[in-house]
Formats: sequence, C-alpha cells, structure tokens
Amino acid sequence: MTTSVKPVLAITLGDVCGVGPEVVVRALSEDTTWEYQPLVVGDRITLQRAAALVGSSLEFTDCDGPIATAAGVVPVWNPATVSLQDMPAGCNTAQAGKAAYQWLNAAIDLAFGGSVAGIVTAPISKAALHMAGHYYPGHTEILAERAGVEKFSMMLHLPACDAVQGKHGLSVAHVTLHNSISKVPTLMTQGRIEETIELLFHFVRQLGCDSPRIGVCALNPHAGEGGLFGDEEQSRIAPAIESAAGRGALSHGPIPADTLFLRAVNGEFDGVVAMYHDQGHIALKLIAFRRAVNVTLGLPFVRTSPSHGTAFDIAWQGKAEADGMRLAIQTALKLARNGNS
Repeated sequence: MTTSVKPVLAITLGDVCGVGPEVVVRALSEDTTWEYQPLVVGDRITLQRAAALVGSSLEFTDCDGPIATAAGVVPVWNPATVSLQDMPAGCNTAQAGKAAYQWLNAAIDLAFGGSVAGIVTAPISKAALHMAGHYYPGHTEILAERAGVEKFSMMLHLPACDAVQGKHGLSVAHVTLHNSISKVPTLMTQGRIEETIELLFHFVRQLGCDSPRIGVCALNPHAGEGGLFGDEEQSRIAPAIESAAGRGALSHGPIPADTLFLRAVNGEFDGVVAMYHDQGHIALKLIAFRRAVNVTLGLPFVRTSPSHGTAFDIAWQGKAEADGMRLAIQTALKLARNGNS
C-alpha cells in the first residue's frame, strides 16, 4: 500500500443509522486542503448518500487501506461483512451495530500496524452493538480491551475557546465510565483515582503545558463535610492525590465539583478529574456541547471522537452540525504530531 507523506487518520463511520455519515462528510468538506490524509473506514455508498444530503462535492474512492489522494477525494475502506443497503434512519439495527464494530476493529488493526497516525470515531449506538452480539458499554472499553491496557480513562477535552479562560483549554478525565451511580463508590478505588490523575497530567503536558494545574473532584456534597456526608474524600481521594504527587503528577483537591468547574472555566485549572461520568460530562457539555472532544487516555495510539452520540432524532435530515467531528480530527492530528496520549 502506498501512503501519503501527510499523517494518515482513520475515520470510522460509526452507526450509519445516526448522524455519523453526515458529520464526517461535513467535517471533510469544510476545508479539503487537508493537513492530513483521511481514510474513512466505512461504506462508500452511505457516504455518497450523506454527501448528496448535505450538498458536498466530495468524491469517494474504494481502497483496501491508506492511499494518497488528491484534494477533495476521500479514500474509503470497507472491511465490514454485512450489507448496509436500505438502513432505516434513526433506528437501532443489528446490521449497523455489526458494521460499526468491524470498522472500529479494522481501524485498530491499522493503528497497531503503524499504517495510521490516529483514529477518529463517529458515534455508535450501544444498543445496536448489543443487538449484534457485542456486549460493550461503548468505544472506550473496546479500545482498551484490544490494546490490552488496564490503565485508561475517558476524557472530554475542550480546546481553547471563548468559553474557557485557560490557554490549553479544559480537559476532564473520568475515574469511572459507563457504570450505574450505585456502583461508583465501589469502583473508584484509590489506585484508579491515582491512575486517572497521572493520565490527565501527562495529557495536558502533551498539549504543551509544562506545569499542568489539575483539580480533583470530591464525590460527596461539600467534599464530605469532614465525614458527615461520606468519607471517600478522606479515605481514597486525598491519599490518591498525595500518592500521585509523589510520582510527579501534582493535583489539588478534593474540591466540591460545583465550585471546581467554575474555577476551572475561569482559568485556575487546566484539567479536572471527575469521579463519575455525568459529574464531568454535564459540566463540560453545558459549557460548549458542540466543541467537546472525547479522547481515550492510556492507549498506545491516538483516538478521538466528537462528544455527542448518534442523535437518532435528527439523523439523515441534514441538520447535524460537524463542529465536534472537525475538532476531533484537529485534536487527533495535534496529538499524533506531539506523540501519543
């Protein structure tokens, strides 16, 4: 296979019944003088339908791996073994779930083989994955399993913008992922908190910040109020902060989440460690939903995605905006150039 001198980014199409095809086409259409060489791992016919829907002049060509193409010509590799003709918009289907799973695994294989500099994933449906017999909570867990890593974290990164004062934007890593709230206290062990602090600290350094300022969320209201509302802050979070600091990953906390995020947005912190999914997601998406980028920390290769989901309610209506996908591509390119996260 002949590869371009530009970094190659594998862009998986995600669930074709959702907005993935639309946002991929829009993001690639905004500026076809790419600083990278895209390789869409997906279905060419679906991409052509999406291009017609959004009025894009992109051209698509089938290939069996990364190739160099002219501006405006997108190579498409489809290793899926399922037909995607006549897929319904905005519905969960086993076919779409199977294709999304196969595309992701094919992109991972390319990353392991050194054929691509990073992976950018369009949204998938967890329900469709399960319908296809793949029982994972989402992208993060598949990626971690395939990579064979135990220390990993889901992180939302908001690039520098008017919404936040920090020069390096704001990054939020999560100690626990797709779990019920009732399981969070059990899963947020001291070791897991330490790992997340260290992963986030090193990611912010990779962005060019020599001395990252990391704030660590408390779990309980008022940081437990001295043990009145719970002791996780004293028994796990504070010791994790101290232990991580001993290995060079300095952080501050535990700090009540309702004030920590305000302080971070105002530029006091470059990164925040959240104890559970919604503690971090709600805050960051409220600040700038369309601009947040999902980054998987701890992998031996770069992986990013927009922070939104399949958006079945607006799929294939030409309404989907591509800010998240565009920034996910830009973030992946930056990480690939600076070294892996």
